[in-house]
Amino acid sequence: MDGSLVVPELSAGAGLLLRPWRLDDVAVVEEAAEDPYIPLITSVPSSYADTEGAAFIRRQWSRATEGVGYSFAVADADDDRALGQIGLWPGPHGRASMGYWVAGSARGRGVACAALLAISSWALGELLIARLELHVEPWNVASWKAAERAGFVREGLLRGWQQIGDERRDMYLYSKLATDLA
Repeated sequence: MDGSLVVPELSAGAGLLLRPWRLDDVAVVEEAAEDPYIPLITSVPSSYADTEGAAFIRRQWSRATEGVGYSFAVADADDDRALGQIGLWPGPHGRASMGYWVAGSARGRGVACAALLAISSWALGELLIARLELHVEPWNVASWKAAERAGFVREGLLRGWQQIGDERRDMYLYSKLATDLA
């Protein structure tokens, strides 16, 4: 076995689909690159060019190819337009970390919550991962509310947890367990 992973298509309800990235998804990468926050916390380029957008998408493919994790484009099920990204990064001891972003034009529609519900059900149910974790900055109310609506539980505040830009920032730690599905 070569260690590569297969990124499946997953229905996310609410008219959404999680699917592998495609080169024609560069429009959402361009929009995300213009966001003041997304490039700080992801590998989305901070200044966009078509070559950088394509390189971002190829990096998402390489995560599965290298066995590092699963990176999904979150897409509108009707027109297949990418709206954001969600990733699952399995680690040791039955744990996996998660991260996500939604382009500004798609915010306020429940995209993050629906994507979190779909990927967490798949990870806990089919991949048999026992614990999912995600980190959200306390000021990012929309993000932590989406996590809570998707069944994640806030476990605490991690002070100075992550370097973002030029400063160390606090993060809320959220988890969802396989036993939470029962």
